[in-house]
Amino acid sequence: MAVARGDGKIYSSIKKARLKESLGENIIEDLTKLEIIRLEESKELESNSLKKYRIQSKLRFEKPFLRFWFGFVEPFREDLEAGIHTNFIEYFKAHYERLRSLVFEQLCEEFLVDYYAERGINIVFSGSYWDKDNEFDIVAIMHSKEIILAECKYKDRKVCKNELTKLKLKASQSNLIAKHWVLFSKQGFSVELKNSKDKDLLLFDLQDLSQWK
Repeated sequence: MAVARGDGKIYSSIKKARLKESLGENIIEDLTKLEIIRLEESKELESNSLKKYRIQSKLRFEKPFLRFWFGFVEPFREDLEAGIHTNFIEYFKAHYERLRSLVFEQLCEEFLVDYYAERGINIVFSGSYWDKDNEFDIVAIMHSKEIILAECKYKDRKVCKNELTKLKLKASQSNLIAKHWVLFSKQGFSVELKNSKDKDLLLFDLQDLSQWK
């Protein structure tokens, strides 16, 4: 439940669960063997190469349903079994957007890899990335070592150019030299973005994902 309701960072989750580090590490090992969660280490991209960055790793659920169960159902299981639904419904309404956003990011990552594969471009790495300064929804690296940075916005408004500007600023702060930029949006994009002549920018919305085979 701590993993599902927090930021997923390993020691933040252990602390949130009010466990000693040694016990928490043992439980994480067991949950990993049971294929409930997996450990995802951050990566530092330096000189277009991939290496481990020594900061807190994150815990990811193997299946989105497990995050839903432990984040929304298990905390209210006794009430639900007793037919009491009020607290569950209130929490669900307040926090379900966070779950949908994460699932959206996972779908976008899979779509992006397939999109490039269909064009004969092999992606040798893809995943989320974080360092001491910033977090990025998707970082992907082509076989040619060119870096793709993607941002996923599951919001009820169109994505504007300032989101691209912010993404490029974060990349600069984290010393990520990206060649390609990708934006995913639930509600589409502003006219300015759609009219952009930037050849290194790709825009995808829900219609693109719905047509994805």
